[in-house]
Amino acid sequence: MKIGLGSDHNAFDMKNSLKKYIEEFGHEVVDYGSDDSCTEIDYPGVAFQASNDINEQKIDRAILVCGTGIGMAIAAGKVPGIRAALCHDTYSAERAQKSNDAQVLTMGAKVIGIEPAKNVVKAYLESDFPGGNSARKIQQIMDKEQEFLKGAGV
Repeated sequence: MKIGLGSDHNAFDMKNSLKKYIEEFGHEVVDYGSDDSCTEIDYPGVAFQASNDINEQKIDRAILVCGTGIGMAIAAGKVPGIRAALCHDTYSAERAQKSNDAQVLTMGAKVIGIEPAKNVVKAYLESDFPGGNSARKIQQIMDKEQEFLKGAGV
């Protein structure tokens, strides 16, 4: 898979560690966001860019990290068609894919250590969306999203 990996300056070190880890599994990594831990970068732009690239099929999924992971999840989720999941444990990461077909995983570098984060990433990347009853629920979310967009004149 082609995986987008993005961070702000708060999570630069985690992003670099995760990049090597993801590449070990044979995935191609597209880097978004900060090039160092000193230059401040705002997380919304990172989340918007990676999410747009998912919609444009430039990448398959994205893993986004900031201080808490909350901001990245909120920002990514504002992009129509994107389902982002904040996960700090392997079960949630697995279910993000299997139950919700989440294209974006977010984590907080100030919340989770690198080794547990690697386990979360592994669980997320090794999980696939099987469809079934969950597909119906996701369709309901997508339909409501379109309804909101039409109501907003988009």
